[in-house]
Amino acid sequence: MKPFLRIQLEKYAQRLEELDFLLSREDIMSDMKQYRSISREHAEVTQIAGRYRRHAQVESDLAGAREMLEDPDMAEMAEMAREEIVNGEAELVQLEEELQRLLLPKDPDDARNAFLEIRAGTGGDESALFAGDLTRMYTRYATTKGWKVEVMSANESELGGYKEVVLRIEGDDIYGHMRFESGGHRVQRVPATETQGRIHTSACTVAVMPEPDEHQAVTLNPADLRIDTFRASGAGGQHINKTDSAVRVVHLPTGIVAECQDGRSQHSNKAKALQVLQARIQEKERSERAAKEAALRKGLIGSGDRSDRIRTYNFPQGRFTDHRINLTLYKLLAIMEGDMDEVLEALAHAREAELLEELELNH
Repeated sequence: MKPFLRIQLEKYAQRLEELDFLLSREDIMSDMKQYRSISREHAEVTQIAGRYRRHAQVESDLAGAREMLEDPDMAEMAEMAREEIVNGEAELVQLEEELQRLLLPKDPDDARNAFLEIRAGTGGDESALFAGDLTRMYTRYATTKGWKVEVMSANESELGGYKEVVLRIEGDDIYGHMRFESGGHRVQRVPATETQGRIHTSACTVAVMPEPDEHQAVTLNPADLRIDTFRASGAGGQHINKTDSAVRVVHLPTGIVAECQDGRSQHSNKAKALQVLQARIQEKERSERAAKEAALRKGLIGSGDRSDRIRTYNFPQGRFTDHRINLTLYKLLAIMEGDMDEVLEALAHAREAELLEELELNH
């Protein structure tokens, strides 16, 4: 194990003793906020310290097995010792990888639900159709994970697909799973409207935004908002176009806009639009911070900015390429059907390697 990791883990072992003492005090329940905070930290530290204890135990067992192997008086136990060494070394590797991941700094937003925004870009109708394909891909992936998907707003194009669509995805660690989907997605294929059989290139942008905490959400000053109501358009049943139920909210200081027309009432559409607006304002602040950090050191995964071209979907070759980590897979149709685990796991591992490198440099 790398020395800097062992030093960090020793600190967690010491911290666990401190937390055990704090939780054993008789007056701990007098401040419930402090009690909950200490309990949460205790649960996290216990997990890390427990794996570190197991690592120390396996190291000790390995040392004993090696001594046994070298002792001529224990020759009859040599085969058992060899087997214990092989198993122990394999477990040590697994434990070290697990401990490295547990020590990585966590983004508190990773556990949140997320808004997934897809916008058609260059390419006209073909771009809108591709936005529809991406929406279907993410929806199918979410379904395989048992997540709940809700359409917050959708601006459909005339030939199908979307000029813009915003989904809310609810489940465990959604933002942590999906955060690296933000950026520019490029498609290369022969459009259905192409009569000459030529391959066209078009693009969409994707933005993944953590759902704001209800208690810590951006405080929106009513004076900073312009709220317009209008009649919903597009598919939606008999209630469409009968009342001014659709809502558009403009945040005047930033010019950020959110609208919703999918709900059955003006009240529900306004609530949804405000949710999306809050997420977009927070995402703007996050993007500005990420851009400053990227100016100092460009991360492997990128800043999540819309202008970052992160993907190419090449249909004639059946090729999927993520340019950030040089990942190319020839299973494009499966990915478009929601088979995204391999892609998202590769991105997560790349990010872990990046964070581990930073951790090592800082120690």
